[in-house]
Amino acid sequence: MVATTTAFVAPLSHAQGSGATATDSTQAAPTTKAQRKAARKEARAKKNAELKKLEDAGYNPARANDTDYPQDVQRAQKKAGVGAGASQ
Repeated sequence: MVATTTAFVAPLSHAQGSGATATDSTQAAPTTKAQRKAARKEARAKKNAELKKLEDAGYNPARANDTDYPQDVQRAQKKAGVGAGASQ
């Protein structure tokens, strides 16, 4: 019974010791989470805008087993004026 109590007390004391840290991180989390969410939304919008430009330039990402894959993207990038950084 003592071993069980000791095993139970160790996680409990660990949880109590990290209680202040958890409270601090909980208070800071909304800002951090909001910033991460905003960054994800911005990155998604940028990616979708670039994909739209490539599709308007003739690239079709839905084609399965495209044998001309790298050339198609590169051609669309040149035509759309999208930088080569998108393919890297």
